[in-house]
Amino acid sequence: MKHTQLSDPSVLIIVPAYNEEEAISGTIMKLTQFKKQMPNLDICVINDGSKDNTAEIVRGFPEVILLDLPNNLGIGGAVQTGYKYADQAGYDIAVQFDADGQHNVDDLHTIIGPVAAGECDMCIGSRFVEKTEYSGSPFRRAGIFYFERLIHLLSGQKVTDPTSGFRAVNRDVIELFSINYPSDYPEPEVIIYLRRKKKRIEERTVLMHSRQGGESSITPFKSVYYMAKVTLSIVMQRLVGGA
Repeated sequence: MKHTQLSDPSVLIIVPAYNEEEAISGTIMKLTQFKKQMPNLDICVINDGSKDNTAEIVRGFPEVILLDLPNNLGIGGAVQTGYKYADQAGYDIAVQFDADGQHNVDDLHTIIGPVAAGECDMCIGSRFVEKTEYSGSPFRRAGIFYFERLIHLLSGQKVTDPTSGFRAVNRDVIELFSINYPSDYPEPEVIIYLRRKKKRIEERTVLMHSRQGGESSITPFKSVYYMAKVTLSIVMQRLVGGA
């Protein structure tokens, strides 16, 4: 099958944000600086029912698209809102980018490039393809390894960083995600989903920073719930659709 190469793709950066008033301004400023290198790029912040000043801060950047949700939908619902907007507006590529400053804007070319070149349908920014400065907690590293092995066992897909939320996808995947996207902790599950749809997934090495503000929504208790819930969802994806 011949895959289309895009010389000057339209790109939407999807930034889900919930109570990110401490970090969102810095994240937007870095993205707007990057936009100078890629003028055909737009930034879309989905304010997921924040109770702080996140929305007010984003409104201070008139060049940024703000989708202001009246209620908290969770990460899956917020990200899917961004994909629905990308689909309706006809973007060629969409990129998920964290609001908390963990993702590195200099790596946007790294994950957009393979998608624009038609090399893959989704490119994941990984901390583990090559050794980087990332040093997560032992529990977090164990969880990442667990999902890596589970996904490989069920689908044959090798993904070193299945929980990474730093991803670029093409037009076909935008359309799929606008219709069907997991509601909670979606990153590992969508890998199985895309494998079912015969989509090509690749990884590229990126750097990730520590959170620049706010607090992670994943507590130790939620981590156990997360692993159990996502495991069940992944297994169901495999059983229902096949890989």
